[in-house]
Amino acid sequence: MQRRRWCGQGRVVSGEAIGSAGFSGLEAEPAIIPGLVWAFRIHSDGSSEPLDIDQPIDMRSMGLLWLHFNLADQRACQWLGANEFDIPPIAKTMILSRDEFQQLHTVEDCVYGVISDLVHSFDAPTEQIAYLRFAMTENLLISGRHQALSSVDATRRILESGVKVSTAAALLETIVDHVADSMQRIAYKLGSDLDTIEEKILSDTGDDRRKELGRVRRTCLRLHRQLWGLRQIFHRLDEEDAERLKPAVRLHAAKLAQRLDELDHEIMEMRERSRLLQEELQLQIEEQSNKSLHLLSVLTSLLLPPTLITGIFGMNTKGLPLTEDENGFLIAMVLLIASAALAYFVMKRLRIMR
Repeated sequence: MQRRRWCGQGRVVSGEAIGSAGFSGLEAEPAIIPGLVWAFRIHSDGSSEPLDIDQPIDMRSMGLLWLHFNLADQRACQWLGANEFDIPPIAKTMILSRDEFQQLHTVEDCVYGVISDLVHSFDAPTEQIAYLRFAMTENLLISGRHQALSSVDATRRILESGVKVSTAAALLETIVDHVADSMQRIAYKLGSDLDTIEEKILSDTGDDRRKELGRVRRTCLRLHRQLWGLRQIFHRLDEEDAERLKPAVRLHAAKLAQRLDELDHEIMEMRERSRLLQEELQLQIEEQSNKSLHLLSVLTSLLLPPTLITGIFGMNTKGLPLTEDENGFLIAMVLLIASAALAYFVMKRLRIMR
């Protein structure tokens, strides 16, 4: 039986029949695989063995093999395109593509897709979104990314710590759990930021927190978009007939979807809370503006009668009063003060001033 295989540039070339070990087109002897970030062999008892990526890796050994690639390395893409594994060609094509929408597919006994994750920077996840591409069979998990991701890095650390993972599905579920954990940590930080902003707003310190609230709302929106897509693909997988898949690649989609639903609900609550705080802050700003306008109107009203009198005495016409009076200036000043006092009295009576 002949199977077509896809090169990294999408060109179809002929391939040999897939052998019983699940790989064809590979060298007879183990070879160094370019572009690997790390590799693990998981034995039948669930224990994990990290493999030296600078040494040849035997693809035909027993157990589950996890190969994680840096897809920004063209050598990795060329190696993936030039070798055929026991995965459908469409799954390999998706790994080598640059699609940025989340998806999850099952064909034959292979599960493949694209899921979002947070970019990993030094020792902590950031708020930047990137994508993990993977294809999973009973004995092989191939994953790849263009930027360092927090979930796969966390999964690597727990495997190195000795945590056992029994199947390929359990390994992928661990990765998805860490995706949720990373977003959960961001959500906790956003909640703490909202508590601080709310305290400042309610204490009426006069600080303008609109920029901080805008950042929180923007981050909540980004997380919601990714969680919504992740929820949808696991809900759809749960609704499909997954019994046809082998137990080793059968995901607990309902459990994963439930956790993602809860996290998305929490994110949406924080988004709504930030919106209400933004409205409260806007009301405070409008109230402060109204007070300033009211004060300006009162000052204008108090100064209007003196301005009128000043204008009258400033006219260059004959017959102006007090021009010959030695006390004319004092009398004019008394008139100015009296007119302002009268305006003040009238506004107090009309309750314009409080």
